[in-house]
Amino acid sequence: MPVTIYDVAREAKVSMATVSRVINGTAVVKDETKKRVQDAIARLGYRPNAVARGLASKRTRTIGVIVPDVSAAFVAEMVRGIEDIATMYDYHIILVNSDAQVDREVSLVGTMWEKQVDGIIYMTNVLSQKEIDAFEEAQIPVVLCATEDPERRIPSVNIDNYRAGRDAVNFLLEKECKEIAFVTTEEGESVVADRRLQGAQSRMRDQELHVIRTGQGRYEVALGIIREYLEKHPLDGVVAASDELGLATIHAVQDIGRHVPGDVKVIAFDNTRLATMIRPEMTVIAQPMYDFGAVSMRLLTKLLQDEPVDNYSVTLLHNILERKST
Repeated sequence: MPVTIYDVAREAKVSMATVSRVINGTAVVKDETKKRVQDAIARLGYRPNAVARGLASKRTRTIGVIVPDVSAAFVAEMVRGIEDIATMYDYHIILVNSDAQVDREVSLVGTMWEKQVDGIIYMTNVLSQKEIDAFEEAQIPVVLCATEDPERRIPSVNIDNYRAGRDAVNFLLEKECKEIAFVTTEEGESVVADRRLQGAQSRMRDQELHVIRTGQGRYEVALGIIREYLEKHPLDGVVAASDELGLATIHAVQDIGRHVPGDVKVIAFDNTRLATMIRPEMTVIAQPMYDFGAVSMRLLTKLLQDEPVDNYSVTLLHNILERKST
């Protein structure tokens, strides 16, 4: 039979209420009594029933984390930030992959509700009305991580993507690039990529900004599309909406016998490991990926604990890290 709280109380010669106070830290217990209870727990091998505790307190100390692709380098560092802060505040996380499919994302919100998570940290390419409705129906606190809600209906943590896109183009203009392209996904595939493109276009009002659309932004497809475009257009500067697209751009330039940065200068977004694994190493608009996760989790704990929140839409700083590709 499993060891119960009653067994611990009898072993330590205290009440079950005292054992509960020691386990949950809900009240001050004399050091001598606390040690007696802890020793009894150790001797008997008692493990508190997390489900029962959650039902009693209406809190499970669990956070759902929904991301488009758990294998992405960007996501890995973000999740590390979430987990570090979750551990600090005694929460556990459930990480799930949505494949950036709206119906699956909505379904996962329902799954998190069924698992009685205390809150959700949510990352998606495009926030749809279906997802907003799912959040409202579940009535669970949600924080968007590295995701934009143009209407600011949901607490979020992000960079200023519009300004970052503008900064990237400005950087190439200062390098005396004349024919600049922005390599990105299809319009509407990613609200973040779209905002970066809008920022880039705002800096190019006096000359054309070439836009190269690559579907969903996967390396294998993007490589051929970028290579074909470069063969027809004498570009000397490229902004890539992600490190993966930056990698495809550098390889496309090399495939047609041109050189980076001599013929074409390349700057990308994110600053994942890909940026330093390629040669030449990529110049990037660096996003604070760990901080995305850490700040999102801290904001969620404030919402869960009814702490004062000064800003429900947190904007973190980005910066340019210049490397060999420019």
